[in-house]
Amino acid sequence: MRLIGLDPGLRRTGWGVVDADGNRLRHVDCGVVAVAESGTLAERLAALFRGLTAVLDRYAPDVAAVEESFVNRNAASTLKLGLARGVVLLAPAERGLPVYEYPANLIKKSVVGFGHAEKRQVALMVRKLLPGADAVADAADALAVAICHAHHARSAHAWARRRVADEARR
Repeated sequence: MRLIGLDPGLRRTGWGVVDADGNRLRHVDCGVVAVAESGTLAERLAALFRGLTAVLDRYAPDVAAVEESFVNRNAASTLKLGLARGVVLLAPAERGLPVYEYPANLIKKSVVGFGHAEKRQVALMVRKLLPGADAVADAADALAVAICHAHHARSAHAWARRRVADEARR
């Protein structure tokens, strides 16, 4: 299964592509869709959508995972992040991909083992878990989202198989 993790932002949206085969994860690529700070909000959102579309077209993932946003004290910043996050959710959904969302604390706990880990710790663990991934900042966060989904998707699939087997025995 090929999955893409996405870390939303209006100026910089991180993305990371991982191939998952059972318990094995393989880093494919990662990067950032950078959007210029100039232009109208609508133009910037359109640029973000086009950038994500190019990444999705290039790597053809089977599933997408997105970090949930936290509420900031600055209402204007929170609104702009929410709009960018909407574009980040829309781009893969528009292609028919299933899109999963994970809170930041769960992502950090899945990768580092501690829900309040610092960005530096997340990036370090991403590089350990995905040899060859030399990702920093937003791209490392996106790979962490992908790792989190890979772990949780496997668990959910195992529980579903067990539920079906239990029901068949009844």
